[in-house]
Amino acid sequence: MNIFRLAGDLSHLLAIIILLLKIWRTRSCSGISGKSQILFSITYTTRYLDLFTTFVSPYNSIMKVVFLATSFGTLYLMYVKFKATNDRNHDTFRIEFLLVPVTVLALLVNHEFTPLEAQPGGQERSFLDVLFSHATLVFRDPVEVLWTLSIYLEAVAILPQLFLVSKTGEAETITSHYLFCLGMYRAL
Repeated sequence: MNIFRLAGDLSHLLAIIILLLKIWRTRSCSGISGKSQILFSITYTTRYLDLFTTFVSPYNSIMKVVFLATSFGTLYLMYVKFKATNDRNHDTFRIEFLLVPVTVLALLVNHEFTPLEAQPGGQERSFLDVLFSHATLVFRDPVEVLWTLSIYLEAVAILPQLFLVSKTGEAETITSHYLFCLGMYRAL
């Protein structure tokens, strides 16, 4: 196993535990962006669609289930259990400004397809050839496109949280620890 992946997964898990403990102990989700949590849930859902079709290792499958369960558990706590404490006045980031470009980018640039892809003979393809071949890829392998979407979306999913912190002008210590652990996860 790759030591950086293990360290990244543990840092990510620590960030989630810090977040859930903060919400549960304070009985409040103030200072936490629900929109960031929605984006993270979309990220993990689109990334782990292969959970029941592709088996890599028990560790990999368990971590996928843990990340999915905790992301939806966080949404439950924020939007159902402690709904009254959700800071909607400050959590005003328009996530569609992230979702639309990320979706378009995932459709255009993913592992199976790049816009500058050349013909096997070395000749460049026309724009229409590229466009039509790409349209068939989206229908042939939507899981690949959704996995790519999750990679792009995870890169920007923290922006609503940072926007919330900048708008309120303060962050609780525990929220700072959560953000630090998420940053460590992304760095590793």
